Amino acid sequence: MTTIMHLKGGVPILKPYGKLIGVAASQFREKLISQMDASDMSGILIDFKRVNKIDSAGLGTLVEAYIVARRKKGRIGVINVGMNIKSLIIRTRLINIFEHFDNEDIAVAILSNRVNLHAQGE
Repeated sequence: MTTIMHLKGGVPILKPYGKLIGVAASQFREKLISQMDASDMSGILIDFKRVNKIDSAGLGTLVEAYIVARRKKGRIGVINVGMNIKSLIIRTRLINIFEHFDNEDIAVAILSNRVNLHAQGE
């Protein structure tokens, strides 16, 4: 599994590619948690556009990232979550721990604290 990371508007954006299962989930965890630990940024965005499968190890990584973010008073946003992954997140009742956005620009603006979420009507 490959994970591309870049900054946009001061917000780290992680773009994992492939299946977020087993060893690949562990590799993604290392990249995600190390980015969060090294950063004082208010938010991080995960783009699931190129992820086609996730298992319990992948879900565990997301939960761990949420815990790290909360400790640092940060936020995690997600975009481009496919139906299969969204369905799994709903079934496991994790849907409410991530902020869901329709596009990258809105997510970056909100996660960088440049825009008030309630002012956008979301």
